[in-house]
Amino acid sequence: MRVSHTFEPIYDNRSEILILGTFPSVKSRESAFYYGHPQNRFWKVLAGLTKEKVPESVREKKALLLKHGIAIWDVIRSCEIEGSSDSSIREVEANDIAGLLQNSSIKRIYGNGDKACRLYDRFCRESAGMEIRRLPSTSPANAAFSLDRLMDCWGEIMERNIVAE
Repeated sequence: MRVSHTFEPIYDNRSEILILGTFPSVKSRESAFYYGHPQNRFWKVLAGLTKEKVPESVREKKALLLKHGIAIWDVIRSCEIEGSSDSSIREVEANDIAGLLQNSSIKRIYGNGDKACRLYDRFCRESAGMEIRRLPSTSPANAAFSLDRLMDCWGEIMERNIVAE
């Protein structure tokens, strides 16, 4: 079934890093915001790295991201997908990552998982002109990574983040 992304990227003029996912899960599409599945560890990882409490509302999530110079979006604008399975993604239409980069202060791009990086490399890297750095997926499907192990790997985004708090 063909599905379209229905929410905008989160960023402002202080955002220096961009975290890209693939495409919103069913739960995220239902809540109309990123990483909406309760078992996805994205918000726990970011809260731990930024030493903030885990945000619950969309307003709190946006505030956490923007306070720490983090932008988020997904590589895919629309695709054919079965449920939330990245492995079922076909017929990809990419988001305009290059346009976002031109209208922002983003200096680095990270991919939330291998699939996001492969899709970015295939559909966006040439026009965007920026490399992507792969981070392990925060998805519950990535059971090989504990929360602590994810935080160790994801720690580099904050170590290099030069945005003043």
